Amino acid sequence: MALFSKKTKARKLNHISELQELTETGKPVLLDFYQAGCAPCQVMDGIMNELAREYGESAHIVKVDIHRVPGAIETFGIRATPTIVLLSNSQRKLSKKKRQRNGGEPPRKRVTQRFRTSGLVKKDQLQRSLESNGAVPVA
Repeated sequence: MALFSKKTKARKLNHISELQELTETGKPVLLDFYQAGCAPCQVMDGIMNELAREYGESAHIVKVDIHRVPGAIETFGIRATPTIVLLSNSQRKLSKKKRQRNGGEPPRKRVTQRFRTSGLVKKDQLQRSLESNGAVPVA
């Protein structure tokens, strides 16, 4: 038994292209767009690390420094920090005609933005959003 076990923290994104790998896993991806020296961002840092420990491998909890990750501001239209975005797979519903044309082929899954907010967010609100998109807390 180790006296000091390493605590799980939110993953830091170095490049916006790394996001593609995370979304392909099918797990929900919770993004925290922050900047250094921002007091509300530091509060959210603690909450994001707690969520990373609580949800383990069932969700990706990611922090994105908007000044160090090129393209983050433009890709997600960030105007204020902290901004929290939840990406998750959703099934695209096909019309009855398209289902008949496809021969009953199941609809394709695509990644969509399921939740977005700026400023301080309560932890329980983030937990509800994660769980409604398939994340399961670790026992």
